[in-house]
Amino acid sequence: MTTTPLPVLEFLRRHIAGLPTDGADCGFRYPTAISRTLGIELVAIEAGCATVELKVDAEVHGNQQGTVHGGLITELADAAIGTAHSTLVRTGESFTTIELRTVFLRPVWRDTLRATARAVHTGRTLTHYACEVTRADGKPVATASSIVTTLRGERSHGR
Repeated sequence: MTTTPLPVLEFLRRHIAGLPTDGADCGFRYPTAISRTLGIELVAIEAGCATVELKVDAEVHGNQQGTVHGGLITELADAAIGTAHSTLVRTGESFTTIELRTVFLRPVWRDTLRATARAVHTGRTLTHYACEVTRADGKPVATASSIVTTLRGERSHGR
């Protein structure tokens, strides 16, 4: 079967719009395995910016205190950041997170969380991201900052 190469941004716009992506290849796996497992949905995409959502419930995603686990909130932010960065890499390039920091602002028990990530500084190799995770009512739950490095040439193979 022959695949049609598509830029990541175009591929993801088609995905959000519900248009067929069969036979198209953007060079990355979408949706990712972790997003499928957790139920993370991509809801908006632009170059260097992505928004994802997840319905959470402490009965399923809880920690010892009975609130939604911070690791899950961090994963949601990381999914938004990685998706945002994937729109900036070129064919033959890959990327990896080299730093991720989350600041938790309020607990969550049951809600729909939305993480919006945007590139705040893009260099040749390093890109800095800011991400805000909010509840359905728009109140912030957490903020995340991240540094992502773009891998080129031999460093990008097998990633």
